[in-house]
Amino acid sequence: MSETELLQQLASMSTEARNPASAKLDQLDSLAIVSLINQADHGIAAALIPALPAVAQAVDAIVSAFNRGGRLIYQGAGTSGRLGILDAVECPPTFSVPANQVVGLIAGGEKAIKHAVEGAEDSPQLAEAELTAINFNRNDILVGIAASGRTPYVLGGLAYGRKLGATTIAISCNAAGPILAAADIAICAEVGPEIITGSTRMKAGTAQKMLLNMLSTAAMVRSGKVYQNLMVDLHASNQKLQARAVRIVMQATDCDNVTASAALQQANMSPKLAILLVLTGDDLASCQAALAKSNGFVSKALGQQL
Repeated sequence: MSETELLQQLASMSTEARNPASAKLDQLDSLAIVSLINQADHGIAAALIPALPAVAQAVDAIVSAFNRGGRLIYQGAGTSGRLGILDAVECPPTFSVPANQVVGLIAGGEKAIKHAVEGAEDSPQLAEAELTAINFNRNDILVGIAASGRTPYVLGGLAYGRKLGATTIAISCNAAGPILAAADIAICAEVGPEIITGSTRMKAGTAQKMLLNMLSTAAMVRSGKVYQNLMVDLHASNQKLQARAVRIVMQATDCDNVTASAALQQANMSPKLAILLVLTGDDLASCQAALAKSNGFVSKALGQQL
């Protein structure tokens, strides 16, 4: 793409427009600057509302992928790629899923997490190569993330995903972003011009983080990883999380901490099993069988027990 073509493309994007509210940003004191940023941030959640039906559709697709043994793959460049990685790495400790069930890929690889890798986001071929390296296949689901909606790296990934027959999802903050037309499910959160023109690590980045939170969290809830509003598949890998596991069992069963701790020890620190042990009074094998029969849903397992 020539410089003229790129300039024309950028001129059509709301995230690249100048924000009149911050036209004199460099003349403000610190309180005025942070107040202006805060005021701009107020509109982010509202900007996501029109996208919620598409987000829900994406969640259903992710759950279907999980049910057939597929993975959720995030792919993006720069801030978008880092946000995908952040969401991916939080899933194993929060929901005890395998480390490869939710994967974040960033243009330029691990080096790009901390340092800009020149030219990486301009390569569609790099996206295909990185997906090939993790054996991406039609059972997986790909989420391409680009605030601008035009990143060649993301477009390349989405094209490869569709070629394989995998479900593809695009997240953009520009309604005219080409990635939206390149995916099966298009999610657009048009948050408008940034306080610093073009700095999409700000409102656009926050919007993307919120959308990724929705996708992974809702998909995990729909996959039986939550009982009521408690993260009962928590991986208790340190003292704080072990204490949280005790609290989860206490909150779910109204038992005391001694009972909760004993149940967790018997259940090999699985809050799910500990909850069933306390509420049903059954032995461990029976609770494990009930949980397996209910596909991991505690509420369904309790319905079978009662």
